[in-house]
Amino acid sequence: MRGARILWAAIVAAGAASAQTKPDFSADIQPVFARKCLMCHNGKTAQNGVRLDDGDAAMAGGYSGPVIVAGKSGESKLFQRIASTKKGFMMPPVGAPLTEAEVAIVKSWIDAGAEWPRTAKTAKAARPAHWAYQPIRHPDLPDVRNRTWARNPIDSFVLARLEAENLTPSPEASKTSLLRRVSLDLTGLPPTPEEVKEFLADNRPDAYERQVDRLLASSHYGEERAKHWLDLARYADSDGYEKDVVRPYAWRWRNYVIDSFNRDTPFDQFTIEQLAGDLLPRPQTEQLVATGFQRNSLTNREGGVDRKENRFDQLINRTNTASTVWLGLTMGCAQCHDHKYDAISQKEYYSMFAFFNRADEVDIDAPMPGELGSWMRSRPAYLEEVASLKKIYDVDELQTEWENYMRAAMDNPGKDLEWDFSLSAVITMFDRFQEILKTPPAQRSERDADAVFHWFIANTGPLKDRDRDRLMGIRDLRRRIARLDERQPKLTEANVMAELAAPQPAHVAIKGDYRSPGVEVEPGTLAALPPMPAGAPRNRLTLARWLVSKENPLTARVTVNRLWQDVFGRGLVKTSEDFGTQGDKPSHPELLDWLASDFRDNGWSVKHALRTIVTSATYRQSSRVRPELKEKDPENILLARQSRVRLEAESIRDSALAASGLLNPDIGGPSVHPPQPKGVAELGYAGSVKWVNDEDAKRYRRGLYIHFQRTTPYPMLMNFDRPDSNVSCSRRRQSNSPLQALNLMNDPVFYEAAQALALRVNQEAQPEKRIDYLFALTLGRDPSARERERVQKLVDQQATSLAKDQAQAAALLPLKPQNAAWTTAARAVLNLEEFITRE
Repeated sequence: MRGARILWAAIVAAGAASAQTKPDFSADIQPVFARKCLMCHNGKTAQNGVRLDDGDAAMAGGYSGPVIVAGKSGESKLFQRIASTKKGFMMPPVGAPLTEAEVAIVKSWIDAGAEWPRTAKTAKAARPAHWAYQPIRHPDLPDVRNRTWARNPIDSFVLARLEAENLTPSPEASKTSLLRRVSLDLTGLPPTPEEVKEFLADNRPDAYERQVDRLLASSHYGEERAKHWLDLARYADSDGYEKDVVRPYAWRWRNYVIDSFNRDTPFDQFTIEQLAGDLLPRPQTEQLVATGFQRNSLTNREGGVDRKENRFDQLINRTNTASTVWLGLTMGCAQCHDHKYDAISQKEYYSMFAFFNRADEVDIDAPMPGELGSWMRSRPAYLEEVASLKKIYDVDELQTEWENYMRAAMDNPGKDLEWDFSLSAVITMFDRFQEILKTPPAQRSERDADAVFHWFIANTGPLKDRDRDRLMGIRDLRRRIARLDERQPKLTEANVMAELAAPQPAHVAIKGDYRSPGVEVEPGTLAALPPMPAGAPRNRLTLARWLVSKENPLTARVTVNRLWQDVFGRGLVKTSEDFGTQGDKPSHPELLDWLASDFRDNGWSVKHALRTIVTSATYRQSSRVRPELKEKDPENILLARQSRVRLEAESIRDSALAASGLLNPDIGGPSVHPPQPKGVAELGYAGSVKWVNDEDAKRYRRGLYIHFQRTTPYPMLMNFDRPDSNVSCSRRRQSNSPLQALNLMNDPVFYEAAQALALRVNQEAQPEKRIDYLFALTLGRDPSARERERVQKLVDQQATSLAKDQAQAAALLPLKPQNAAWTTAARAVLNLEEFITRE
């Protein structure tokens, strides 16, 4: 305190001494700002919204209001901060503080009126141009010595780097390894023995390219690509939070994603539809369904939740997700303050937030093929019967009274009402439903009227004091309507977005708290990137088009980097989620730009980009680690070989089902419930999660379709590192744990797969060919002599043991012991590292 008083006294004295002479901004103030303030308060990194490089901006102040009050230094936050010695409050927070003379001259300048000449521009602190913000170039191919090795431009860039490091590429992988690799990368499934045999027999120069084209044309290609996109979109089949309510139609958007990849929808169109499909001229149903991308945010339906807070959290999630998916930036760091490392101010963050703030959640009918006709034919009889029931139970009068009470509850949630219903139902209602209640019944659509009626009969109980008999009848009506609804053909719904009729204002949230609104902001993008078109409407459609514009340097780079990561295990930029200053620099910057420009120039075709990558000589190399590579490039950054990568969770399960013949190949549709350990579902809120095992072919569908409950996710998928779906995931982690081995050995699906595989080997192959067939089905290759000998020994040992224990033999397989022994052999092969690895 004594030090602070001495400093203050010195400032006052110095201020009095200098009061006789009016400070000159250019000579006295501008140099102080340049030396001590502009690193954090310039046009690009305006911490807390404060800029000291421009007069108008400086006088406007920051997110908390003005920082300079002309003529009143004591009321000016700028002076208060630079004069303080209190840590956490003083400015600058790090580095050398202002000297007593500098503080005094700033005080004198403010007291004299804080004149800032319009021609004065404070010299901006030097800031290096970040590579990711620079325009995408289409670089010329580098010269290389070994020109015969290169199959396409990718190889020239890779080879140039290898030659500079005195390294040589690895030889091409064997045909069996190559086909298994590209099959797993493009479809998530191993090749069949027939496909391997056909490829081995094809000696045409373009035999491999033909296989690539076949895989890209497969419907399973769209499923594999959708798996990666669902990671980015944080897809789940439930809301999250404590209640974690099931979303019965979340899969409808997943169908859109699969279909889009299979059709090779241009990525720019794919982007626009998901961010702003509802804003397109005369949007088709699928373009509306596409906006379900934004509906993957968590939703809190707990009793007493603040609806404004819930909506704010959802908008934050959507803003962060969009920035990760398309820009590869950690914008979430600017939610509470200016980004500490990247050129993203908090004001810019909430300008991006403002785009999503102008939209609301709605549900629409999005019928699948064949649904609409039967629904329309049965609808008149359904409505007639509902109308008859309404008359019997005096529904119109009661519902009108109920709606009045509901509206009162919305306005006064603490008021003691006569209706016995849960007030938490009012609190957790979506804004959209409350809007419907406020709409006069005559102006409601048929869908909205039906929604209110069903909400009424589902959320009313008996009156406390009067008219109990009439209202008790509603319980009977509820049962009768439920039976009627069960008979009525259903229309699939979709969770989508729609622009608000009256845009809501957006504000900077001081310290990231929605209860502390700062200055109002308009929708906008980052100053570090090219601007949006002048005069364009500030809505999500303009944002989407800006993201995929030729001027935007990030979207194409970020996207092709992820495609590279998906087939090499590592992106050219390792931190695929962070292209900012804290992320890794590209290992091959010119190759990254070539891929990005080629992607854009070829109509944003994902299939074209992947085909270019997987037909390169770089991709086709062996994954064997040579001694010199282990020493010079252990992480395979230079790409002198292919990478060896453990399969992702879904592909491990799918591969076992495919090899055994159990895999259900159906594409799309609702999520499924295969067996999982007892008690997992009960861990959800109050036992509300009901997991009923599918007992038909649905239990053997691909892992992509397994119902994902956020609070109790499917254990096998999580053990093999599937993301939790709470935030966007650009790259899955790769762990190695004992639980994984236990899964492969004891999980019901793997045990059933082993049984089916054993049965298949017994039924489809001659005794002398069974080991070869087992390896063909699982590993896509012939066994070595040593492997054949060891498997045969295992089978013989098991057969001898099982012959003495008929009960155990029957449990393994309902065949004679010699055949049942093959279940053990099948389990052994399904547990090999090679089986769960893409080489």
